[in-house]
Amino acid sequence: MRCQINYSRLMNNAMKVLAVVALFACQPPVQEEKEAAASEPQYDVAAYVWPSCHHDERFGDMLWPDGMGEWEVIKKGTPRFEGHYQPKVPLWEYEPDNDPKVMERWIETATDYGVNTFIFDWYWFGDGPFLESSLNDGFLKASNNEKMNFYLMWANHDVKQNYWNVHKYKDVDTLLWDGAVDLVNFKIIVDRVINNYFKKPNYYKIDGKPVFSIFSVANLVEGLGGLDEAADALNYFREETKNAGFPGLHIQLINFGVPNENALQSIKALGANSVTKYNWGGPHPEDYVQWGVESMDKRQQWDEALDIPVFPNASIGWDDSPRFPHKGKADIVHYNKTPEAFASFLQKSKEYCDSHPEQPKLITIFSWNEWIEGGYLLPDMLYGYQYLEAVKKVTYGGSEKTGP
Repeated sequence: MRCQINYSRLMNNAMKVLAVVALFACQPPVQEEKEAAASEPQYDVAAYVWPSCHHDERFGDMLWPDGMGEWEVIKKGTPRFEGHYQPKVPLWEYEPDNDPKVMERWIETATDYGVNTFIFDWYWFGDGPFLESSLNDGFLKASNNEKMNFYLMWANHDVKQNYWNVHKYKDVDTLLWDGAVDLVNFKIIVDRVINNYFKKPNYYKIDGKPVFSIFSVANLVEGLGGLDEAADALNYFREETKNAGFPGLHIQLINFGVPNENALQSIKALGANSVTKYNWGGPHPEDYVQWGVESMDKRQQWDEALDIPVFPNASIGWDDSPRFPHKGKADIVHYNKTPEAFASFLQKSKEYCDSHPEQPKLITIFSWNEWIEGGYLLPDMLYGYQYLEAVKKVTYGGSEKTGP
């Protein structure tokens, strides 16, 4: 197993990717021809949905008292250097993500441009669900939701007091919620997920098995009392899923950094079926191309270390400065951050899928609407539809190679 970054290879890859970026920049816009629109992409392109931009019944008054969810914080974003695009301004205004009419437009737009799956960030805090309304009242009540698949990514991470509204809580960084849950809550989650979501006809499945993604392995293990106990809990989840009429359960874990002994041991012990990323993760260099090339190297290391599918991720950017007033230029990915650069890395994800015919052709994208973290496909006042056009160009385009 190789856990050291090969900087020589990184530089070579960076030059190749920059060449691809230039190639994409010179391409004409995607033609809206009936033939292309009628064709079906051969890839499952799944974009994460961060469902924070609505008033949450349980914790909305506490976190975002303006009544519009995290739009309250997004609108207060301030530029940290000359040319820094803050605040981010959506083309479709500050829409609530739990409105079925809003979700209907999202679904039409996503499927028109090659995104056929939404991965909803899903939370369980304080012995109950959090931010479910985007999925329950928005997506599942949208009249056209059958056009699109969806699945859950259990975002079982910790949250500090000032993480989601620094304007209200300022320097109070004590823990608000612990993402770890005990077995009692875990069993409630299993029942809720199977009955409310798995049984929907458009819940995303691999080999007939509903896919359930888990963000933090560490919190899963901590909450359930240890690695063996967590493995037993997942086996319980699998059996309950089978009892509901499915052939099994597909557990997908989010990986971070590069593989190490502890991570590999946990993945094996938990019987994970696949891994992917939420986004390319840290560290966050200022140069987007460098960030992407380093991520491709990490992906290769995971690919070599595991014998289960590693699903590629393409990330649009990173800028969480609206949440953190102390962050500046060095904390933001901004150089070479363009739709063309994103298209080149999405093309690399497509080629990775093609080189792994033994696994489903699933690509995850960060993200559909992470305005607060600077990675979103939804059209805005700066780029318009360019990031969506990039997805359509790659997804519906040919399979010509862009490099080794």
